[in-house]
Amino acid sequence: MLKANCLEGITVTDFSWVMALPLATRCLADSGAKVIKVESEYRIDNMRMHGPYARNKPGINRNLSFAIHNSNKYSININLNNPAGLNLARKLVSISDIVTENYRPGVIERLGLGYDELKKIKSDIVMIRSSAQGQNGPYSQIPGLGLMIQGVTGISYLLGWPDRPPVGGSQPYTDFIAPWYTVIAAIFALHHRDKTGEGQCIDFSQLEAGVSFLGPSFLDYMANSRVATRSGNRSIEAAPHGAYKCRGHDRWCAISIFNETEWQAFCQVSKLAWTSESRFATLKTRKENEDELDLLIETWTSEQEVNELMIALQNAGVPAGIVSNGKDLLEDPQLAFRNHFLYLKHPEVGIIPVETTSFKLSKTPVIPKRPGPCFGEHNEYVCREILGLSQENYEYLIDEGAIE
Repeated sequence: MLKANCLEGITVTDFSWVMALPLATRCLADSGAKVIKVESEYRIDNMRMHGPYARNKPGINRNLSFAIHNSNKYSININLNNPAGLNLARKLVSISDIVTENYRPGVIERLGLGYDELKKIKSDIVMIRSSAQGQNGPYSQIPGLGLMIQGVTGISYLLGWPDRPPVGGSQPYTDFIAPWYTVIAAIFALHHRDKTGEGQCIDFSQLEAGVSFLGPSFLDYMANSRVATRSGNRSIEAAPHGAYKCRGHDRWCAISIFNETEWQAFCQVSKLAWTSESRFATLKTRKENEDELDLLIETWTSEQEVNELMIALQNAGVPAGIVSNGKDLLEDPQLAFRNHFLYLKHPEVGIIPVETTSFKLSKTPVIPKRPGPCFGEHNEYVCREILGLSQENYEYLIDEGAIE
């Protein structure tokens, strides 16, 4: 019988926080898994604690990033330092297929919820442990978030201009690499469990996921003893290759020309006299005169409307695209056609846009139906409906401070 969602019937107890692992469990939730996010007032998820806030009004339930990165999840507040709270967490494990955590290595063991303990509760449990640099090794105990790990991977070293220090990315780059490795690992672990009856523990390193994106740099060093470094917006394979200022405030168009056919198309669109000069006739000569080439192009583009410029260049066969801001993305006709943004009702802030996944499944759609939960929004639902506790037991957990 075909399932409405591909992970229907899968339950995940989710101890993750911040971004990388929550994005992975969000994908599982949107795919039909019942993901129960365990939170605590003693350790409020950092994503709840900073902007952007809806209508610029702070509050732990008003962070829009949290609402997007935790869609379709349930939130329960458990004090894991309370014996009754720890017992409640163990009950969640007993009904789960997957348990996830991204604490610093060793913390989950000190709480009494390490893999060896979880196997005693449910022998075929799949545990996903995501950390900065893995569960063991000389640097495993160093805490780190994506912004730091992108530096360790070498990604930050490559971002910036050749005559200036590295600038790194404005966003935690590896946080957007890691989730998809994690999702794939989770699916394979469930498949292995279904075939063999065996669970397993997945030790995921965000460092190693990030390093895997630097294959060309490794190969270049191995083959040519050349250390890759910063090149701004330029490419050894193209000229021009950059983001050029357009008319209006902070509007830019990225243009990349890799061959003479594209260059001739650019010349026909721009109708600029200097494009016929011999110093710009070939890729080699354009690279030799790239500084002046960029200045001349930007003198022209700065008078052009960015969308009109992009369309004219694309229609002529020149690779070009606007440098989008948030408003552009929400209004993008391609994203709108594919329903990339859905508008869902949040219990505290009202209607907000929530991203769908970047892939579409024809038979079992991956669709967020609810934005990320309010803090402890589903305490009673998880205890009474999912775990089947009596009203008396639920009230006891509150009185004991197990549920915050």
